[in-house]
Amino acid sequence: MEIVLRLLLRRLMALPIMMLGVSALVFIILQFTPGDPATVALGESASEAAKQLYREQHGLNDPIIVQYIRFIGNAIQFDFGMTTPPEQPITSLIAKSFPLTLQLTFIGVFLAAVVSFTLGVIAALYRDSWVDQIIRLLSVAAVATPSFWLGILLIQWFALELDWFPSGGFIPFSEDPSGYIRSMTLPSLALAVPVCASLIRVVRTTMVEEMDKDYVRTAIGNGVPYATVIRHNVLRNALITPVTVLGLRVGYLLGGAVVIEQIFDLPGMGKLIFNGIVNHDLHLVQGVVLTIAFTFVLVNIIVDILYLIINPKIRSL
Repeated sequence: MEIVLRLLLRRLMALPIMMLGVSALVFIILQFTPGDPATVALGESASEAAKQLYREQHGLNDPIIVQYIRFIGNAIQFDFGMTTPPEQPITSLIAKSFPLTLQLTFIGVFLAAVVSFTLGVIAALYRDSWVDQIIRLLSVAAVATPSFWLGILLIQWFALELDWFPSGGFIPFSEDPSGYIRSMTLPSLALAVPVCASLIRVVRTTMVEEMDKDYVRTAIGNGVPYATVIRHNVLRNALITPVTVLGLRVGYLLGGAVVIEQIFDLPGMGKLIFNGIVNHDLHLVQGVVLTIAFTFVLVNIIVDILYLIINPKIRSL
């Protein structure tokens, strides 16, 4: 327990530095994007005097370093400002949209983890057999399939042709549980399949490497049942690398969810960031990106703690 707390403390101490770097990068990139926030807010027909007044009121004429310091000060208070007219608090918009993105991401993580660990272990246990060959072939094909293209295919097959699932939209679980499941199935599959495919290969490789080690042959030679060795030793040691990869893939899934939400017309963070880019709403884009980045960092902290649970030997490092 002490090791876990020490690791958690180190990660939390590094969190502000990482978030400061991310915020600086996002802020600088968005400052140099084409477009004038005053023109976007007031319209092309607005006078130059009105635009200049808007820039002055919103601090757009201040030096970049002053604008960045002001942005950081507000972000620490979870205040990302207001959207371009019609003005709405960005924090409240994120609070409404982020839960859906999290749900989509973690359903995708769950599907990817369950399927990849199951098929990866089966492929390793039956390596070089026809079962292994089929699983490897399917995983290679799925890795090369982009999520957005797969999403379009799923809509074409299962929504338009078979009419099994809706082609888009979102139904809250509180209103209709079955409708919620149907509305989230296709987006979750589109998000999970490419990640699942890459994880299958990782699980198979680490399982095979672990099964070829001397301690496995020694245990089996001493009469320990093969299933017991696999279950209590091989699986625990082989899961470390896949869990690492899965933790890193959460960032990919969060970013992929933004694209998938647009394809399936889900009111999540994807719609917010799309609107922010189209309207040149820098504050909205900054708020969404920082929220996603902060979540990604927290997930990796959780993954680090999982290392200690899966493999006690790491606790001594």
